Amino acid sequence: MNMQNIMAQAQRMQREITAKKDELEKMEFTGKSEWVEMTFTGGRVIKNVKIIKEGSISEEDKEVLADMIQIATKDAFIQINKAMTDKLGQYAGALDGLM
Repeated sequence: MNMQNIMAQAQRMQREITAKKDELEKMEFTGKSEWVEMTFTGGRVIKNVKIIKEGSISEEDKEVLADMIQIATKDAFIQINKAMTDKLGQYAGALDGLM
């Protein structure tokens, strides 16, 4: 393979990766826990936070609420990571350390 072909292949791969990452950034992922529902973009930007617990929240419940926010966030990030792997998995070796 000559250098021109290698460069053309690298540029094509870069365009494909950029397109897939842009597509992911536009997607939304909703993480849930018992009390909280959080929606993020594929770029991990919070779009919405919804408290789904019925009734009022006591002082004691505030610590639990914080835990529920962490659980919902982790759930959404797991979904984002899976989507990223699904879309960009073929480039995983080339992307080590870049994502």
